[in-house]
Formats: sequence, C-alpha cells, structure tokens
Amino acid sequence: MLFKVEMKVNIPHDMPADVATEVKTLEKAYAQDLQQQGKWRHLWRVAGSYANVSIFDVADNAELQELISNLPLFPYMDISVAPLCRHPSSIREDDS
Repeated sequence: MLFKVEMKVNIPHDMPADVATEVKTLEKAYAQDLQQQGKWRHLWRVAGSYANVSIFDVADNAELQELISNLPLFPYMDISVAPLCRHPSSIREDDS
C-alpha cells in the first residue's frame, strides 16, 4: 500500500545542540535504511521549512505506524497520512 506522509519537525528550542545533532544523525540513518529497503519510496523537502513529503510503500497501516513511530524525530513531529491508489490516467506502471 502506498501512503503520502507529511512530516513537520518541531525540535524544542531548549534541546541541547549535541542532543539535536545525535537525533538527526540517527534519523538520517534510519530513513536511508528504509529507502534502501524500498519502504520509503520518495522523500522531498518542503522548501522554506523543516518539513518533508514522503511516499511510503508498506504492507498495511500497522507497518506504516510502526515505521513512523520508530523515527528518532517522531516525538517532535506533526504528521499527516493519506492512503494513495493508482490514478486511472497515469502512464506509469510502477506507481501502484
């Protein structure tokens, strides 16, 4: 199943810089691993904000919940999720 996931990061201003750096480093490694597995198919930064729009390709809602809730930045995110399905006018065969 494909899902569009919008994530806005809100790191607390009083978080020590070294802690923020460590969390961001862990986040990057986790995100890149999920991308290599094919579960995090697309990742786009939203220009002008600490946010992204992503496409996940997972088995079901439960798997998506598990992956998202394991993001190191999860406690500091506002997240919205929308399920996706193939558009009948799409010319791409790999977008299902």
